[in-house]
Amino acid sequence: MRTDSSPGSLPAREHLPAAAAGPPVLDVVIPVYNEEKDLRRCVLRLHEHLTRTFPYAFRVTVADNASVDATPHVAARLAAELPEVRSVRLEQKGRGRALRTVWSASDAPVLAYMDVDLSTDLNALLPLVAPLISGHSDLAIGSRLARSSRVVRGAKREFISRTYNLILRGSLQARFSDAQCGFKAIRRDVAQVLLPLVEDTGWFFDTEMLVLAERAGCRIHEVPVDWVDDPDSTVHIVKTATEDLKGVWRVGKALATGSLPLDRLARPFGDDPRDRDLTDVPQGLARQLVGFCVVGALSTLFYLLLYSGFRLFTGSQVANALALLVSAVANTAANRRLTFGVRGRGGAVRHQAQGLVVFGIGLALTSGSLAALNAASADPDHSTELAVLIAANLAATVLRFLLFRAWVFPDAPPAAPAPGPGPTGAGSAGGGFPDPYRAWSDATVRLQPVRSAGPDATGPATEPATDPRSAR
Repeated sequence: MRTDSSPGSLPAREHLPAAAAGPPVLDVVIPVYNEEKDLRRCVLRLHEHLTRTFPYAFRVTVADNASVDATPHVAARLAAELPEVRSVRLEQKGRGRALRTVWSASDAPVLAYMDVDLSTDLNALLPLVAPLISGHSDLAIGSRLARSSRVVRGAKREFISRTYNLILRGSLQARFSDAQCGFKAIRRDVAQVLLPLVEDTGWFFDTEMLVLAERAGCRIHEVPVDWVDDPDSTVHIVKTATEDLKGVWRVGKALATGSLPLDRLARPFGDDPRDRDLTDVPQGLARQLVGFCVVGALSTLFYLLLYSGFRLFTGSQVANALALLVSAVANTAANRRLTFGVRGRGGAVRHQAQGLVVFGIGLALTSGSLAALNAASADPDHSTELAVLIAANLAATVLRFLLFRAWVFPDAPPAAPAPGPGPTGAGSAGGGFPDPYRAWSDATVRLQPVRSAGPDATGPATEPATDPRSAR
């Protein structure tokens, strides 16, 4: 599992503005392997649909995964015929590798992919990418398992798909409904941060990306789709399922050990650019309170059990100190991971040391309460001791949360996006594909509105200066 540091915090989502020039708004990638029969029909159909319905400039990129048939030649002919089509050749197989390569090099602000069989109805494409263009969402997926979806496929594939998604929900707590539908989109600024963390290069790539995005707090939009199974699909179901289960285990282990820096992907407060100037805004206060209360309730039960056990062979003050010490270490570790979302081992010793200081304050409160009880009654019964300790622990709990939030685990302000060069447009020579290792740009990308003369017009468009087709 990759543990690379992320390039920076995610910027606030903004509606991409329309403008008269700039790179394509949408880059649709079609990863293929030995698809010489279906590729031309697929690309022509997709190109016609986008030309007719999509209101901004677009690009279709064919990503050839080391095909050994005539697929690269078909892709090259399509790229020569259609200005909006581009062909990329990879010498290694892997759908995830193809998507990573093309998405990392693309200058389009919205990146998508679909399978070459076009099993998904193309009418869902605009609803898929619209929330990303508007700035509402970070990723978007087509879902065959939504109630309003209409799906035609065999019982075997239906069973495997639903079982796989149940496994994801049970093991990785995934909340999205359909991880395997080959119909997804992502904003380029989000891909910039997530792609370095995704390890898989095959069919598990997009599932891993979705899980990490969800854990990082990204917003995932789901679109119900109409989907017809391709009976000639070359996907090896058993092998793919086995690799997917291995991926689930690997990602689950990485999330459990905190080896992924997902806590670094914090957004600024709110999506309004003016919110970036706000200071001292509480970050996730409601969620932290819920987590702290759950951990606190379990810690209190743990403390009372320890106190009752220690009280069998020692005095009340010693039993209280020992029970508080053990439960405080467990409480700090649980709040560090579950309440405040701190992952990894960095700073763990310092956090525990600060937690022990907080423990000392709690010990003073509870010990003082016991001392006051013993001063009031020479031989208080066990139930009275427990009642006094519960009341003292409630007061100590409130103080503990405030100290944890303000001192032990303070909210770090989100890092400002690093300035970078603007989009380079056409890219490098010899094929025009942008350099995949160029610096990403955080500048707002200008979109290109369509003002065509209509399908039946014989002359040029009435506004050729702003026609995106003339620019592509």
